[in-house]
Amino acid sequence: MSRLAFVFPGQGSQVPGMGSDLLERHPELARPYFDTADEVLDIPLSRICFEGSTEELRDTSVTQPAVYLVSLVAAAVLRAKGLRPAVVAGHSLGEYTALACAGTLDWVDGLKLVRRRGLLMAEVNRRTPGSMAAVVGLPADRVRELCEEVSGAGQEVVEVANFNSAQQTVVSGTAGGVAGVSHRAREEGASHVTELRVGAPFHCSLMSEVAAEFGEHLAATRFTTPAVPVVSNVTASYVHSGQEARALLAEQLAAPVRWHETLGLLGRDEVSAFVEAGPGRVLTNLSRSVHPAVPALPAGTARQIDKAEEKLSAVPV
Repeated sequence: MSRLAFVFPGQGSQVPGMGSDLLERHPELARPYFDTADEVLDIPLSRICFEGSTEELRDTSVTQPAVYLVSLVAAAVLRAKGLRPAVVAGHSLGEYTALACAGTLDWVDGLKLVRRRGLLMAEVNRRTPGSMAAVVGLPADRVRELCEEVSGAGQEVVEVANFNSAQQTVVSGTAGGVAGVSHRAREEGASHVTELRVGAPFHCSLMSEVAAEFGEHLAATRFTTPAVPVVSNVTASYVHSGQEARALLAEQLAAPVRWHETLGLLGRDEVSAFVEAGPGRVLTNLSRSVHPAVPALPAGTARQIDKAEEKLSAVPV
């Protein structure tokens, strides 16, 4: 039996114009999402998705609801074509999309949460400017040691934010801390060190200062038992209840994303294909690097979804 895994991207995957072709090709599905989002958030989110500049889309408080919204629309189009997930997972912000897709979180409630999450994260960055960088070509344990060495040497904060694959680790913290680890990683032979297009130091202890406030918003939101299995970023294991989902989202703010372990779990559970529902192809590339024998398909545009439908029709069931 075919076991599709829908995986949902996080911040950094945004691109100008995202979602516009989905609305053009599938207006009956897409229009209610975009119109509702504009009304609920009282910002022109649809226009920003369709016409906003790269800089406009980099604003954390806008990026998060924008990526969440476009990913949900892509998932709706996939489902309308008969492609339904056996399991879902999302990278950082994408975990909210996964929970909405699994029925654990009402999608409008999720939209409000990611907007609030983005505003709070942006506020942290205004108080303590930070950054993030992807380190490729060094083992994760060594990157973690470099973070500890740089943090222990002075007043900077830098920690592992994402364990993406065996050879790709993302660090997060103060600008000086991230710069220090980036420099050390290059000296030790990292093949690439790239600053990420994000607006705050996500998934590190700097985010702890807004955890209590965000926890109040989570507590006021209804969560239910997943109708489709969901993998948590914090534990890299399945979420069993709405209460557990809420608690793990509260931890997720300052905890690292265990994506490499998530892909390992999905591989052991023998998914037949990874479908990246949302803009970009970051998760597609990571899936291919970890499980080269399993099809991994981007599905964030109408054309990509058509191609995914065609290719998945040939996947053995």
